[in-house]
Amino acid sequence: MLGKLENILLSLGAVAVMALGLMIAVNVAARAVLDVSLPDTVILVRELMVAAILFPLAAATAARAHVAVEFITNRFNARLRSWLIVLGSLMGLFALSPLLYAGTRELISNWSSGGFFYGDLNLPRWPGRLFFVIGIFACCLRLAELAVRDTRTILRGGIVDDTHQMTEAE
Repeated sequence: MLGKLENILLSLGAVAVMALGLMIAVNVAARAVLDVSLPDTVILVRELMVAAILFPLAAATAARAHVAVEFITNRFNARLRSWLIVLGSLMGLFALSPLLYAGTRELISNWSSGGFFYGDLNLPRWPGRLFFVIGIFACCLRLAELAVRDTRTILRGGIVDDTHQMTEAE
C-alpha cells in the first residue's frame, strides 16, 4: 500500500516537473515573441516546486537514496552500522515531525481563512500547503516503516544493508 502511494506521488512529482518546464518555456517564449507574460507564473512555479521536490521524497527514502557520508561508519561492524541506520530513520522522523505539524497548521489556517495570493488570478494558498503536508506525511510514514522493519531484521539476527538489500546473518 505504501509503495503504491509512493509511486503515485513520484509520478505526480514528475508531472509537476514537466508542468514547471512547460510553464517556464511558454512564459519565456511569450515574453520574447509577444511581449506578454502568463498571469501569476511566479506563484504557480513556486507552488509546483513544492510538489516537484516533496512528492518524490518518500520514494527516495524507500530506496534509501538520500545523500549519506559514510567514511566513518564504514569502519564499524555491520551490526553497529545497522543500528545507526535505524537511528538515522528515527532522527529523520524526529526532524520531520515539527515540519508536519507546522505544515498541517498552516494548511488548516489557509483553508479556513480562504487565504489567497494577490495576483491576476487570486489563486488560493491551500494547494501548495496541501502538497507540502502530503509529501512530508508520506516520508514520515516510510521512515517509521523502515525503522520498524530494520529493527525487526536486527533483532532476528540479520543486518541492514543500506544499499537496498537486507541479509540474514549466518
